[in-house]
Amino acid sequence: MAYFLQQLINGVALGMVYGLIAIGYSMVYGIIGMINFAHGEIYMIGAFVSIIAFTLLGMLGISWAPLALVLVLIVAILVTSLYGWTVERIAYRPLRGSFRLAPLISAIGMSIFLQTYVQIAQGAKIKPLQPVVTGGFVFTDPTGFTVTISWIQILIIVLTLVLMAGFTWVITRTPLGRAQRACQQDLKMAALCGVDVDRTISTTFVIGAALAAVAGLMATLYYGVIDFFIGFLAGVKAFTAAVLGGIGSIPGAMLGGLVLGLAEAFWSGYFSIEYKDVAAFTILVLVLVFLPTGILGRPEIEKV
Repeated sequence: MAYFLQQLINGVALGMVYGLIAIGYSMVYGIIGMINFAHGEIYMIGAFVSIIAFTLLGMLGISWAPLALVLVLIVAILVTSLYGWTVERIAYRPLRGSFRLAPLISAIGMSIFLQTYVQIAQGAKIKPLQPVVTGGFVFTDPTGFTVTISWIQILIIVLTLVLMAGFTWVITRTPLGRAQRACQQDLKMAALCGVDVDRTISTTFVIGAALAAVAGLMATLYYGVIDFFIGFLAGVKAFTAAVLGGIGSIPGAMLGGLVLGLAEAFWSGYFSIEYKDVAAFTILVLVLVFLPTGILGRPEIEKV
């Protein structure tokens, strides 16, 4: 039982990270009906910005962990959001009225460009980060097996829940949320009703990039190493989580991330860690076969 609880904690923490990245996919698809395949690289840039910010703070002598975390979080969100805005302006806005395959090819090209750009700028070697937050709670059962929940895992879970609550409030209670929901229904009609469609779409990309930046920071703190290629696999898994939960559904993206994280954790714990990715994608295939719209997705209605 203790081992099960340990894997459950690990899976929830991992799933929260996947869910934060997956929200970016779902938001963009929900509004413009396109997949931002450069989103994984936005997450990777958020991780690199976090390490650079930690290094600069260390050079300035700022070593108090809570202050350093807040400053790095702010810097990562601001810088990564700028990249998200740029991706929308360069890779999507000029092609919005083109045939559907054009933005897809453009996004893949942007993904390759960002990956190569970071490789050239930061090098191909892995970038380590010394532990910033250490410790946690340790529980021991009568058999002697210990269950550990680290402060990093607690931080990931709590911060993700806070962000989800805030994001839900933005979507349901603010003018921006109403504009996003209007654009999701019909872009042309939303524009005719006075919604600034371009600004709404740009803001959506910025919000998705900000959430990816938080995920990048959390993953950097959790694993302690990053490289220029981490965005590819994380992006594919987050896209899988978005499809699993129902592409276009924000709660579905988080649910899909949790399912994927738990599947990986339990497979790694009880079977072979080498095949954890196979297990995750097998779940996706089964869901698409028996539930094509995902867990919380709705059938898409073609507007004529």
